[in-house]
Amino acid sequence: MAVTAAAEGLAAYRAVLRAARRTFAGDRLMLQESAVEIRRRFEDHRGLAPGSEEAARALADAREAAHFITHMIVQAQRAPSGSFVVKPEKVHAGATLEVPSEEILSKLK
Repeated sequence: MAVTAAAEGLAAYRAVLRAARRTFAGDRLMLQESAVEIRRRFEDHRGLAPGSEEAARALADAREAAHFITHMIVQAQRAPSGSFVVKPEKVHAGATLEVPSEEILSKLK
């Protein structure tokens, strides 16, 4: 049984949303902003012809985004002392750590 283009697109959309929900759990702002951005990206590709090269590329990009969000992003948590603590999980093995800049940190205060 062949998977329809709509079902494949919906599965990719849900995969990216699930990845964002897991990664940004507890951070309401990031959850909201990521959901808006994910929706916008999928809406931008709504008119692609099913089975076209562009549609296949967009689906591959969505799968890559879900993988990237899950495996390469670690959400830092603010400690009671005011500093940030990063606790990578097994899925982050091999990822590199990028320390947030002072500019980003100042926006969180």
